[in-house]
Amino acid sequence: MMADDLLSAPDSYDASSIEVLEGLEPVRKRPGMYIGGTDEHALHHLVAEILDNSMDEAVAGHATRIELELHADGSVTVRDNGRGIPVDPHPRFPDKSALEVIHCTLHAGGKFSGKAYETSGGLHGVGASVVNALSDSLVVQVARNRELYEQRFSRGVPLGPLQKLGAAPNRRGTQSTFHPDPEIFGHHRLRPSRLFRMARSKAYLFSGVEIRWKSEIDDGSTPTEATFRFPGGLADYLAETLGDAETYSERPFAGSVSFQDKFGVPGKVEWAIHWTPSRDGFVQSYCNTIPTPEGGTHETGFWQAILKGLRNYGELTKSRKAEAITREDLLSGGCALVSCFIRDPEFVGQTKDRLATQDAARLVEGAVRDHFDHWLAADPKAAGAILDFLSLRAEERIRRRQEKETARKSATRKLRLPGKLVDCSASSREGTEIFIVEGDSAGGSAKAARDRRTQALLPIRGKILNVLGAASAKLGSNQEIADLAQALGVGMGSHFRIDDLRYEKVIIMTDADVDGAHIASLLMTFFFTQMRPLIERGHLYLACPPLYRLTQGAKRLYVANDAEKDYWLARGLGGKGRIEVQRFKGLGEMDAKDLKDTTMDPATRRLIRVTLADEEPGETEDLVERLMGKKPELRFQFIQENARFVEELDV
Repeated sequence: MMADDLLSAPDSYDASSIEVLEGLEPVRKRPGMYIGGTDEHALHHLVAEILDNSMDEAVAGHATRIELELHADGSVTVRDNGRGIPVDPHPRFPDKSALEVIHCTLHAGGKFSGKAYETSGGLHGVGASVVNALSDSLVVQVARNRELYEQRFSRGVPLGPLQKLGAAPNRRGTQSTFHPDPEIFGHHRLRPSRLFRMARSKAYLFSGVEIRWKSEIDDGSTPTEATFRFPGGLADYLAETLGDAETYSERPFAGSVSFQDKFGVPGKVEWAIHWTPSRDGFVQSYCNTIPTPEGGTHETGFWQAILKGLRNYGELTKSRKAEAITREDLLSGGCALVSCFIRDPEFVGQTKDRLATQDAARLVEGAVRDHFDHWLAADPKAAGAILDFLSLRAEERIRRRQEKETARKSATRKLRLPGKLVDCSASSREGTEIFIVEGDSAGGSAKAARDRRTQALLPIRGKILNVLGAASAKLGSNQEIADLAQALGVGMGSHFRIDDLRYEKVIIMTDADVDGAHIASLLMTFFFTQMRPLIERGHLYLACPPLYRLTQGAKRLYVANDAEKDYWLARGLGGKGRIEVQRFKGLGEMDAKDLKDTTMDPATRRLIRVTLADEEPGETEDLVERLMGKKPELRFQFIQENARFVEELDV
């Protein structure tokens, strides 16, 4: 692969090569490091950053009302009736107000020491400054001590000093109006439906706040005005989500408990959970009102409390059914919402998708466990129904796993499998993987490159059916889709059972070109619509085959795209002679050693795990429908909005 001497610096690398970015330049230079990119998701994250600051004021008990308004020009206003950002001179920068320091300096804020906020969603001190850096206009008004102040910014730079506008005897709090910079976000626009859901979910997460929504943009489906206040908190949220679905108990297991960490700092956890046979289970978790779509330690603590409570109830009622129940069974039909408030949470990444605070698991488990024990004891009928339901799921899981292992061990292969499948020899699912490859020629190379014990192959022919909007009869009669479902051992749609999955990893391995990307997108659409738990449980991956092989003498290097190829052609590989370039038109052109070393060997390959990154429920469905649905005008709109970000076109 890449030799050490390829990493040596060229002669032109000296002190003048070191670029120093000052102020908020790093944010504009690399926005992805701060908000995850420059796409629509990142654009809406700007609103979340400002809204979270107001939510922190509400959670701290200083604000009772937050207003979110989307204007016709695409700008947004967030205002609250909290304490207002400090406007007095900053001790370290006497010529600047605290407001200016907060908006123009990375890692400046009132949430590091914990003195101003016991719990907060914004902890890195970059929220307001990042929004400032990525907006072509930001106007901040603060009402403090019966006076109104204002300061204006553009692209991270103050347009003037803080100004006192006059008396404001009946107003308090902070108002921020910003317009995302089109130089950064291109044609992306803030969507009323997404902001509406964001405002509503924040109101559910803190029952003590009222959130008012207003939009000057009417998309035809989102209310232009609404007021959210939910005294029942997550219980109200769960009731709205489940609607009329049948549940095993009349009321959910829901509650809210305050606790203290090991340093005596107060925290809180709120939860609501129902089990239902009417739909697949789900869990949505939050920390300090920040969505954590990838879960984390607070989720772990919650499920530990539920699992231990059920097993303990089984012992008390002399029922041995509960012994076999696992967390996997709890998620089957379990619809849960978990929200915690803790001081100084540790997240994975600036976008805070996963909570990493170790103490959160212990604190949440301790807070929830006793209440769950009491809830089960107070409603024996519901407790028995839930225990029976989960026990049946556990028994079914165990039986299916045993059947799978028996089928694998059987020389006669009693399990009906498609003829094109090249199966592996391992007797259990753990450690196994199946590669979905494009065409028989690619399958031939992959067959020679694979580890026969753990790696299976399923060649598919061409582009599979776009399942989005396809009739169920057409779906059921498609041979490629039928082969895929048979090979994985699972059903589709409502008949899908994650316990039947025959492999630990499902890897889409297509050519590194446009056609390969199209096939991969069709397959991901299929898995998302028909086998979504496979993605939610982390079983789906994309292989990363190279596009070129560069050879110079004895030196050999594989690269993924034209930019990397051009870089090494200009620099050289450190060998002798001319650099030979081979473009792989398809995986079938790669010899077995190339394919193994670059794409299939776990020791040297790179995989991309496919995950769902919903900040608000329904976002992924909206995007898939937009890109893969039956309305070409939505795809055309997406292309128009994103064309400026294309740096490399493969035609």
